[in-house]
Amino acid sequence: MTHSSPSKLQRLLLIEDEPGLLMTLTDLLTGEGFGVETAQDGRKGFELATSEPFDLILLDVMLPGMNGFDLCRDLRQRSVHTPVLMLTARGELEDRVKGLKLGADDYLPKPFAIPELLARIQALLRRAATPGVAPRPSAFRFGRVTVDFRSTQVRKDGKPVEMSAREFQLLCYLIDHAGETISRRQLLRDVWHYDFPILTRTVDVHFGLLRQKLDPEPKNPRYFLTQRGLGYRFAGEAKTS
Repeated sequence: MTHSSPSKLQRLLLIEDEPGLLMTLTDLLTGEGFGVETAQDGRKGFELATSEPFDLILLDVMLPGMNGFDLCRDLRQRSVHTPVLMLTARGELEDRVKGLKLGADDYLPKPFAIPELLARIQALLRRAATPGVAPRPSAFRFGRVTVDFRSTQVRKDGKPVEMSAREFQLLCYLIDHAGETISRRQLLRDVWHYDFPILTRTVDVHFGLLRQKLDPEPKNPRYFLTQRGLGYRFAGEAKTS
C-alpha cells in the first residue's frame, strides 16, 4: 500500500500492522501534506527503510516478521539515521528505555491524541533539518568521563560508551549549561524542539540513561542531579582541553 508523492514533500514511512490504524494514519498524514509509504510487517519495513530515503519513520513495536525493537536496532547498525518515532501500546518504563537505547528518537504510547502525534512528528523533522552546530574545538572531562566533541565519542575509564544521538545531544546541552538548573520544558524546547509543553517522560528516561552510563554511582548520583520540582542539573566540573 503506497502513496506516491512529489519529491519536495517530506516522506514518512509508516510501519504498522493494524489495518484500521494504518489506513487512518495514512489518510491523516497524507491530508497534512506528507508523502506516506507503508509496510504491515517488520521485514518489509526494514527493506523499505534501508533502500529508500525517508524523512521520518513511524514504527510500531508489535509487528509480524520482525518487531520494532529489532528493526530499530538493525537500522542503526546499518547506519540508517532517519528519525524514528515508536508507536506502541507498551507503556512500561523498561520498554520505553529499551526503545531509546536501541536508537529510537522518541516514543508515543497508544492510544494517543492526533495533535500530539503531529507535534511529535514536526518536532523530529525540525530537529533533523536543523543545521549542526560547528564542532567544538575541545574535549570535556568530568570524573572518569571524557567527551570528545570532534569525534562525538564518550569514554569512561578510557573505554567507549555506547550512546544514542539524542543522548549525546542532551549530554552536550547539559555540559553547555553546567551548574544550571534546567526545567523539563526548557529541555523539550531546546533539545527536542517541541514548541509547547507535551506530557512525556522522554526527558526523564534520557537523563536516567546518562546517569546509568556515566555517573559512578547511579543510585547516589554525583553529576546528573534531579532538582525535585524544578528540573535537572549537571554538576560536572568544567575541565576542557
